[in-house]
Amino acid sequence: MLFANIATLTLAKAHIIAFWLFQEDAGTIGWDPIHLWKQMSWVAQAVVVVLFIMSAWSIGVMIDRWIAFSAARKQSRQFAPVVAGALREGKLDEAIRVAERNKKSHLAKVVTAGLQEFKAHGESTEIPGEQIEASKRALERAEAIVHAELKRGLGGLATIGSTAPFVGLFGTVIGILNAFKKISEQKATGLGAVAGGISEALVTTALGLFVAIPAVMMFNYFTGKVEAFDVEMDNSSSELVDYFLKRTATVRR
Repeated sequence: MLFANIATLTLAKAHIIAFWLFQEDAGTIGWDPIHLWKQMSWVAQAVVVVLFIMSAWSIGVMIDRWIAFSAARKQSRQFAPVVAGALREGKLDEAIRVAERNKKSHLAKVVTAGLQEFKAHGESTEIPGEQIEASKRALERAEAIVHAELKRGLGGLATIGSTAPFVGLFGTVIGILNAFKKISEQKATGLGAVAGGISEALVTTALGLFVAIPAVMMFNYFTGKVEAFDVEMDNSSSELVDYFLKRTATVRR
């Protein structure tokens, strides 16, 4: 009986409830991007602009790193067998020329530094083993430089990935505050009073996530690539030092 009375009362007052839920102010709320932009406060608009700048920056870094890593991988695959053949034949000059032709290869940059240092100390016999040690130091310096080049921009990508949600959250807070301000000004609690502020909050939240998620994913992907390149450079340096040791022993005999 109680539920029947409640149902009857609800149906009788349905038009009042509907009016309360769907009441709007003089201006109709638009949900397309242009109307949403016009309905935002200047603070929310500033948040959106900042998020778009962060998105553009992160996309630029992604494209730049993708091109650089692809070129490094491609040239390294071409470079490795050719330089290995030149070294087996004892042609240091040829190996250096091959390395210098593959300037985008991370392996070529490291190998070039080691070969040039080894060649520069080739005729120095004042300190035994100095030729090998100098080559090792040159390889280590080249690895550090190439590692820094490979990581260029990734710090900014990580920063964008970690801060974009909080920038969006700031816009969310502003939107909620604007919604409460409209309720206070219009003395109304319907959707028309709060739709503008809620739309601000939702749009800035969504944009923050839209910027952050790809940035975090690509940062992790590129970091894995850099680590793989580091392993390849370490292996190439070790193999080159072994080659220097064998060549020095052969020459002394």
